[in-house]
Amino acid sequence: MATAASTSAATAAVLASRLLRRSPRLLRRLSLSRAPPAALSSSSSRPLVAPLARHPLGHRARMGHTAAAAAAAEPALGLTKPNAVETPQVTFSAKDIEFSEWKGDILAVAVTEKDLSKDSSSKFENAVLKKLDSQLGGLLSEAAAEEDFTGKAGQSVVLRLAGQGFKRVSLIGLGQNAPSTAAAGRGLGESVASVAKAAQASSAAIVFASPSGIQEEFKLTAAAAIASGTVLGLYEDSRYKSESKKVHLKQVDVIGLGSGPEVDQKLKYANDLSSGVIFGRELVNSPANVLTPAVLAEEASKIASTYSDVFTATILDVEKCKELKMGSYLGVAAASANPPHFIHLCYKPTDGNVKRKLAIVGKGLTFDSGGYNIKTGPGCSIELMKFDMGGSAAVFGAAKALGQIKPPGVEVHFIVAACENMISGTGMRPGDIVTASNGKTIEVNNTDAEGRLTLADALVYACNQGVDKIIDLATLTGACVVALGPSIAGIFTPSDELAKEVTAASEVSGEKFWRLPLEESYWESMKSGVADMVNTGGRQGGSITAALFLKQFVDEKVQWMHIDMAGPVWNDKKRAATGFGVSTLVEWVLKNSSS
Repeated sequence: MATAASTSAATAAVLASRLLRRSPRLLRRLSLSRAPPAALSSSSSRPLVAPLARHPLGHRARMGHTAAAAAAAEPALGLTKPNAVETPQVTFSAKDIEFSEWKGDILAVAVTEKDLSKDSSSKFENAVLKKLDSQLGGLLSEAAAEEDFTGKAGQSVVLRLAGQGFKRVSLIGLGQNAPSTAAAGRGLGESVASVAKAAQASSAAIVFASPSGIQEEFKLTAAAAIASGTVLGLYEDSRYKSESKKVHLKQVDVIGLGSGPEVDQKLKYANDLSSGVIFGRELVNSPANVLTPAVLAEEASKIASTYSDVFTATILDVEKCKELKMGSYLGVAAASANPPHFIHLCYKPTDGNVKRKLAIVGKGLTFDSGGYNIKTGPGCSIELMKFDMGGSAAVFGAAKALGQIKPPGVEVHFIVAACENMISGTGMRPGDIVTASNGKTIEVNNTDAEGRLTLADALVYACNQGVDKIIDLATLTGACVVALGPSIAGIFTPSDELAKEVTAASEVSGEKFWRLPLEESYWESMKSGVADMVNTGGRQGGSITAALFLKQFVDEKVQWMHIDMAGPVWNDKKRAATGFGVSTLVEWVLKNSSS
């Protein structure tokens, strides 16, 4: 990810000197723009990954005894190995019953601030709360008063009961209004997960004090959002901790939002989607000494083998990438001892009927040191640069979810140019010129603007698959974080139609996006005196010039969108990945499937 931080020439020279002394192999140079193919080689002593052949539909993409599997199996630096952690396995059911009939561990009642109003005799005016309070002998109103519970969003109070069908009852605050957005529904689900975890409950039910406050057309979305929020709220990534907490919750009943096959299907969809979001989070959370490009390729191949009825996998090694003239991508990868892996998953519906072809491209820098323009100084966030593959995590998280959902009528290509941006004598230097696979030349004036160089070849490859639409996702610029903050991704596209599609998908997913301009006049700062372009312009409008750079590698006939997700990929408060992008991508694919 491009940041403002860079090293002094002296610091870079010292680092390079140390690396050069480590191995004479590092003296070899990889550069497609200056050397013939015969001179190209990997800086790694490990054997390279043989490209996987395209497997017929329905056949499993197998890694076998290839170098990718071998590299993935090798002990990580520091001997770190992720523990096997149980992911939440929750069964959701939609029921239309009286809440008083429900039996289980914890009954969660969602209430607005208005629902808590009382009459002159200090009794609840709301019919559901009045009935429940009467059933409990006034304990509910007493507890709400004692705990100063006012129904604000995020508030909760829990009572332990005896002699009732449910062991506990909880009031969960919704704020001023009942949920009307997916984000609000997901927030309610997370609150339910929180009280269920605290109570170590194995079963829970969710009921609204004022179900009429939820619009009829929103009930299906609300049920799915609550279910998704519950699963994601239960999940805790403890794979790298010496101890992990057991997830007790196994059954959740949603009362009052309808019942029947349509709701049940929506609840299953929420579970499938959540598994993709969790997978995306786990990929981003994994440290770079564990999640190398080889391991990322192995994880992607597992998706293809697990859902082999709809997925095939192709993994391209260095030699194959040379054949495809991916000099921009290979230039970034040249300095690392971990070889690059170009990953391509292809989804096709089981019946083979395809009405639309899509591509989703993700930036896959499993670690970004900045290269010779090394990240240093306050705010450089080099310790977080494991998340520079957040775009690829969104891509593969969406792939995993779609492998379970299996939408008809759409072919989807999931493409990631995975590598590391490191420093060594074989590495790309400031001032070098690299040549992308479409023949365009790039003067590298900043090695810390590397993501766009890898995406350039990935976008050319995606266009060559004959797709109608492409979305690329990347933790690309700090400039976008400055512009939109930590919660909103920037979107850039010349297509108003594609912008509307993604906006509609985001309204269902609850993720936040904001369209920014592709100001063509800013391209002036990207011109080079010796090549077709430089890879970064000035500080002003940095996210816009980055998007304009990517545009140079997309066929004009293809609808294209770039998503800069540098802000929302990571939750600073929780110090963990968010899984951002997965939900919106899945919704976008489904909308193209049904249209």
